[in-house]
Amino acid sequence: MQLTVGISEMKVSKNPGDTLVTYSLGSCIGVALFDPDAGVGGLIHCMLPLSRLDPTKAQQNPQMFTDTGVPALIQSLLDKGGTRKRMIAKVAGAASPLNDNGMFKIGERNYTVLRKVLWKNEILIAAEDVGGTIARTMTLCISNGKTTIRSGGTEREL
Repeated sequence: MQLTVGISEMKVSKNPGDTLVTYSLGSCIGVALFDPDAGVGGLIHCMLPLSRLDPTKAQQNPQMFTDTGVPALIQSLLDKGGTRKRMIAKVAGAASPLNDNGMFKIGERNYTVLRKVLWKNEILIAAEDVGGTIARTMTLCISNGKTTIRSGGTEREL
């Protein structure tokens, strides 16, 4: 079953028949985590880097922010039998699609915060497709952890 991960959402699955997909990763950041031994994977679509921008919204929806959403994703995988040492992280997005002349740098800041959160959890990024000005679609197949990126009319494995 294909499960769509919307903006500021995450999904975690142990069902090998599931494929998680998130669309329109622009300045947002998408993170796919997969533990091949436990057969569990998850995908999150974070919109903003830091929860201190709006603590009330962060409490209501931690997936909106990279600094609260990614730890929630890691914990969800741990709750389903995953371990940090086996988690494979793949990342996409963090672009500047609106060409804001670097004023807000939301994509760049999302990526910086993500790297800090993963580093604190001793999870390395195995592959990434970040930056630039293009929007991306990210897909995680739970049966084998295959992560693909679609952008500009082409699809490739990450």
